[in-house]
Amino acid sequence: MLRARQAGLCLLVTLVATLASVGLDAAEPLSPAAQRGFTFVRLHCAGCHAIGKVGESPLRIAPPFRTLHLKYPVENLAEALGEGIVTGHPTMPEFQLDPGQVGDVISYLKALER
Repeated sequence: MLRARQAGLCLLVTLVATLASVGLDAAEPLSPAAQRGFTFVRLHCAGCHAIGKVGESPLRIAPPFRTLHLKYPVENLAEALGEGIVTGHPTMPEFQLDPGQVGDVISYLKALER
């Protein structure tokens, strides 16, 4: 019983630390879809893009994800994410997300708008 409580507390502390590290308010937890989207972008995008509410992008030309909604509705990215993103510069890898991943990433990007 004690181990289960310790594991639960450890998970909670990890979640709060993760949300704080990207500038999200722990009072507004991410939905399961947005959490999966965060995990995806942390693994595949954070090397170049700022993925949280604060901070600069590691690659200067990579726009911070928190500003994408200022340029266009992030829902408009769904088709590009599903069909495969191909860009004209060599630093952006080509990748294609499955429909579930597309929805998760869009959910995370929407969470950054708050």
